[in-house]
Order: sequence, then C-alpha cells, then structure tokens
Amino acid sequence: MNIDLSGKTALVTGSSQGIGESIARTLHAAGSNVVINFFDDGEEGHNRARAEGIVASLGSRSIAIAADVRSLSEMDRAAELTIERFGSLDTLVNNAGILRDRTLKKMSESEWQAVIDTNLTGVFNSCKAVVEKISTGGRIVSVASLAAATGFFGQANYVAAKSGVIGITKVLSKELASKQILVNAVAPGVIHTQMGESIPEETRQWMLSQVPLGRFGQPEEIAQVVLFLCSDLASYVTGQTLHVNGGWWS
Repeated sequence: MNIDLSGKTALVTGSSQGIGESIARTLHAAGSNVVINFFDDGEEGHNRARAEGIVASLGSRSIAIAADVRSLSEMDRAAELTIERFGSLDTLVNNAGILRDRTLKKMSESEWQAVIDTNLTGVFNSCKAVVEKISTGGRIVSVASLAAATGFFGQANYVAAKSGVIGITKVLSKELASKQILVNAVAPGVIHTQMGESIPEETRQWMLSQVPLGRFGQPEEIAQVVLFLCSDLASYVTGQTLHVNGGWWS
C-alpha cells in the first residue's frame, strides 16, 4: 500500500542533518511539501549551507527556513512563512535536539538549561506556534528517546526533556482531538547520526550489547515510522509513543 501525502505540507524542526533530514526527505518522497528548518549559526556555520543543499537536492516542494526553536516568535514566524509559501500547514515534526551529557554532580546550570530550552521548551514553542494554524486532521509527531524510558547515566537533562516530550504528547493528543489532529511521538534507540557518533566508543559498545537485533538503527528507520504516523494508515493512533530501538528494553 503506497502512502501518498500529495498536497500536504510538513514543517520539520532541526532538519538540516541526521534524523530530521531523513524525515524531511522521506515525507517529500511521499509527496508532501517540506520545510527544512534550521538554527542559523552565522556566516561561519554549516546549518544554512546544509539546509539549502537539501532543498537544492529535493527541488520543488521544499524550502529552508531559519528559526530557533527556543524562540516562540521565531517559530510562529516559521509557521506563517510555511503557510504563505504552500497554503497550509498539515504536519509538524518536532526533531530539533542537542546533547550536553554530564553527571548531575558535574552538570552546570547552563548545561541543564541548554538541553531543556532546546529539547523541551522547543517542542512547546513549535506546538504553540502551529496549534491555531495546523489543518483539521493534521499531524504532530515529536522525536522523544529511548533515554526517557531507561534513564541513561549522565543524561539527567536529556532524560528530563525527552520524558517531558512524551508527557506533552499525551496532553496535546487530548486537547486537539476535537479537530482530529493526531499527536504522537517516536522514541529512537541509538541511531547512526552525528549526535549518536559523539557518544564515547566504550559507551557505544556497551549500548550495542543491549540491542537484541545486534546493530544500531539508521535514520531512515526512524523516518519510516514517522511517515506511518503522518499517513492515513495511522488514523486511529494518537497520544502514543512508538519505540524504535531494535528491541532494547530495561
């Protein structure tokens, strides 16, 4: 059964690389218009170049919009620009996220706040920016994490943020049900991305030993689950967190 998202428009936060890029490309391949959202890190940064490169490779039905998920006003403007360009906003994928791993004893206040601001408040800002704009029957999908279920060592900030994402998903699914807007989350395990590769090798090997399938996931394997949740095949799925982790549970 083919999934056809023709005529739909998706805003994917943090989609200039990694899982976000894969999600944007997968939704585009299914026919959706896509907005590549990125944090503008200045003239010497690489986010803009990557985002514009993705748009160039996709061709039509895609644009790049710089907006910081930590700013409600910037995300509100990104939603407005999306509608101006494509006529509607049907899908929001909350993907933007960062790591600042450290034990609680050594974690600074700024390291705590940076992760909360991006990974949790960023989801609040993006959802609030679209809640009055998203089409009836639309989709909101947030990227949570296996970490929220397992509580990885040295990730108090990240685990707290991703647990909050799961909580927001449950609440918003109820608040938007009257408009038939479906709100779900995907919780990846360890995925082959730049972020995943930043994990120390010794820790990565231990993580690999916990995965029954014996391998780490690929970004496309997360994107395909997001595609399902954005499709009519998931028309009775809301308020859920789908764990995509190769069987890792503790």
